[in-house]
Amino acid sequence: MQFSGTVTIDAPRDRVWAFVDDPHQVGSCAPGVESVDVHDDGTITTHAKVSVGPIGFRFDAAGEYTERVEGERAAVRGRAKAPGTAVDGTAHMSLRDADDGGTVMDWSADVQFSGTIANIGARLIQGTANRIIGQAFACVKSKLEGDGTP
Repeated sequence: MQFSGTVTIDAPRDRVWAFVDDPHQVGSCAPGVESVDVHDDGTITTHAKVSVGPIGFRFDAAGEYTERVEGERAAVRGRAKAPGTAVDGTAHMSLRDADDGGTVMDWSADVQFSGTIANIGARLIQGTANRIIGQAFACVKSKLEGDGTP
């Protein structure tokens, strides 16, 4: 399943990068995330609870950068597992200056679902994912466009 979009954030690019480069900050905006751990080898693990329709899943996820150019772009690869379910994905993000002094973020993700979650149906998964993505970006914007402290 493919997801992509463009988000304009009324904050300078260095502040946006500092926020999105910090797994704890990003995790604080991801609905359902219960914990984020950053390991010495650069990998990140998270624990999250997500409901898709009537079914709740408790995921353990691991991810890592596959590309990171400070202030410009990053790519990550990850895998999340719950009993009887797996989600694999890659995500890409790039930042550029907006005309008004803010920052434009272009992002995309390619996600594959298997197991119980895949049997729920693409329309239900797509709707849930779009809701979660919308909530996460609203939080990011709120934190970065607020009083200057993410």
